[in-house]
Amino acid sequence: MEFPIRCFTCGKIIGHLWEEYEERVNKGEHPGKVLDDLGVKRYCCRRMFIGHVPLAKEVIRFRW
Repeated sequence: MEFPIRCFTCGKIIGHLWEEYEERVNKGEHPGKVLDDLGVKRYCCRRMFIGHVPLAKEVIRFRW
């Protein structure tokens, strides 16, 4: 659904980085380089960005 505020594994706060990450990747930058620039070093936190699938627009169609 929405990007989580904290990493599920280590608890580091990463939610404030999502918009910049998404914007830079959509412009064509390599996701790994963007995460390095943002200071996301742990693999558990990196997988939160790489594995996230934004489904909010899909789910909103099925609301009551």
